[in-house]
Amino acid sequence: MYQQPSSPPLPIKGNVGGVGDFRSDTVTQPTDAMRQAMLAAPVGDDVYGEDPTVLALQARMIELTGHPAALFVASATMSNQLAARSHLTQPPHSVVCDHRAHMHTYEAGGVSFFTGASIIPVDPERYGARHLTAKAVGPNLCLDDDVHHAPTRLVCMENTMNGQVVPIENIRDVTRLARENGIATHLDGARLWNASTATGISLKEYCSHYDSVTLCLSKGLGCPVGSILVGSKQFIKKATHFRKMFGGGWRQAGILAAAAHYALDHNFPNLPNDHANAAFLAHGLASLGLELTRPADTNMVWVRAPFPASTLSNRLAEHGITVFSGDATELRFVVHLQITREHCEKVIDVVRDLVRTSEGVEKSR
Repeated sequence: MYQQPSSPPLPIKGNVGGVGDFRSDTVTQPTDAMRQAMLAAPVGDDVYGEDPTVLALQARMIELTGHPAALFVASATMSNQLAARSHLTQPPHSVVCDHRAHMHTYEAGGVSFFTGASIIPVDPERYGARHLTAKAVGPNLCLDDDVHHAPTRLVCMENTMNGQVVPIENIRDVTRLARENGIATHLDGARLWNASTATGISLKEYCSHYDSVTLCLSKGLGCPVGSILVGSKQFIKKATHFRKMFGGGWRQAGILAAAAHYALDHNFPNLPNDHANAAFLAHGLASLGLELTRPADTNMVWVRAPFPASTLSNRLAEHGITVFSGDATELRFVVHLQITREHCEKVIDVVRDLVRTSEGVEKSR
């Protein structure tokens, strides 16, 4: 089994005094303690199944998720694509997912390219819901009784979705519907760590409803690289084959797996602090008149300002704070382990000054 290095862990360092980077939780830097763990990791050839640190990580994820097998891969995108390719074996076939899903919108059309499947994106708001429900999925399933359509062979969900937690009731109903129709299910759980932290629902409970699950290590957990795919032993054997085909067979990957071990021990328990800081930021911005466009369930705060988003992002940049602009008026702030309460307070101060300036200009007209 993997052992942490004997030297004591160093504290997580925020980026106060440098850039407060709210663009994404992918921007985290490995701490000195994580780097030490990586340097101390025993390694072997993972393509031959001989890297002890990778094997220990996969065994650890089997225990955490309750699935029989796990595979360490380079990214959540690779994990999702391996899942789709392993589930979808014989065209014609289709995949049902949320129209906002990362697999549909941010993975370069990979599902269609690698599997030949057509994507059926569903807008749950058309069915009176914020997230996918059985009521929304059901009418969009293509079953085998109509030769005009590619039969649905996979239903994909995502949790969290833009930082929002998908209710467990939705998950149970959608996956039950899929099973009743002989359709496989996959969860893009890149930020499932956050959902589990916010709800108290275990990873094992969440994962039990799906045939396969992706869990990303390089977002909220702060690793430099990596994702885990879990599923049945047969499924993971097939996914390992495709990982090699995709060029994802890596060798002494234990150096990266050691970062994951460290993150599970030290950064996963830190997620409640990220959520508290996000809630603090959301409350502060709302109190200044900014509209919260999505619930701040976990570590993301989405706001719409009464002035152009570029105006706010440029003003924040002057103070060393970077953010992601969703559109002309919407901004996203993502809190992670290297964003501190001080960073959130600074954002609120900058917005307060900008609101006052805008109000002053309006009154002078």
